[in-house]
Amino acid sequence: MTLTHPKFGKHSDEPPVNSAQATRNRQRRQFKLVVQIPCYNEETTLPLVVAGIPREIEGISDIVIQVIDDGSTDATVEVARQLGVDVIICQKANKGLASSFQAGIDNALAIGADIIVNTDGDNQYCGSSIPDLVQPIVEGEADIVLGDRNPGANREFSLVKRLLQRAGSAVIRFLSGVDVRDAVTGFRAYSRDAAFQINIMTRFSYTIETLIHAGHQRLTIKSVPVLTNSVTRPSRLFKSTTQFIRKQVVTIMRSCIMYLPLRTFLFFGAIMLAIGAAPILRFMYFYMLGQGQGHIQSLVIGGVFLVIGYFTVMIAFLSDTIATNRRLLESTLMRVRRLEMKLAADEKASSHDASDSDSDSE
Repeated sequence: MTLTHPKFGKHSDEPPVNSAQATRNRQRRQFKLVVQIPCYNEETTLPLVVAGIPREIEGISDIVIQVIDDGSTDATVEVARQLGVDVIICQKANKGLASSFQAGIDNALAIGADIIVNTDGDNQYCGSSIPDLVQPIVEGEADIVLGDRNPGANREFSLVKRLLQRAGSAVIRFLSGVDVRDAVTGFRAYSRDAAFQINIMTRFSYTIETLIHAGHQRLTIKSVPVLTNSVTRPSRLFKSTTQFIRKQVVTIMRSCIMYLPLRTFLFFGAIMLAIGAAPILRFMYFYMLGQGQGHIQSLVIGGVFLVIGYFTVMIAFLSDTIATNRRLLESTLMRVRRLEMKLAADEKASSHDASDSDSDSE
């Protein structure tokens, strides 16, 4: 991965003294915003995306545009340079949207972003909605803000897609405990603290996994209505609706096992135990009537399901122990990342001061 045109800034991670002081700091403070655009062969639409990004936003002192090129085979990188994009991250091969998103988050934190907005390179989202996305974070009301496209009523989506969007968002609301209406929107804003906690494991898309993780971390998530542009091309993230559903189901299952293991395995364990109890109760009924000899199959089947259910419940508690260790590792990783960012900022400040001293002496 190579990086060109960096624009670095200073950032302090020290927490406010108290809530009143925090409120005063928010009123005085100007935030640095990084708008990141993951791209794969977006030479045609990238100029429209960049042109739509506002250059002045209330509460924002510095706006940095960052393009993450995911191994494009067209002139996406050259177009980005011609447009004067501040930061261009080039991945040597096409690694997928999730990898591009994580690379962008890591670099945005490294250059001192206070708020990170992610938008798509296909010009699906209107840049004029970016101020609405960042405002709840600027005011200290949210850690993550989702751009709600109102997909259940968006007539540009087919009826099947609208129904799937509603069903999928309902599942994510149940699993994450977060009230979201557009779970797969890629138009999002993250505070610096929220971005530090992002660790993407899936290779397909980050949207669902980050929501379940954020809900598990008890982060404050808000949704704001956003404007969208007309569809310019079919999605490159998936080839068909069937493939999209299959990959999202796999992502949800992995996220459940990773972030909600106790609830997930207890649920399936309870089902196995219930299935196993039914034929055994049937056998007991006939046994008390003196007809148990002809119903041994029920006893065997019930016993098998009870054993499966028992081991599933045991797996639930073991998985919860592993998940506890994972949370400790995540906390450690977040502290390490903060320390690395602070050391990098201190080294940059020291080298800058040294260069200033040399120029003054001359």
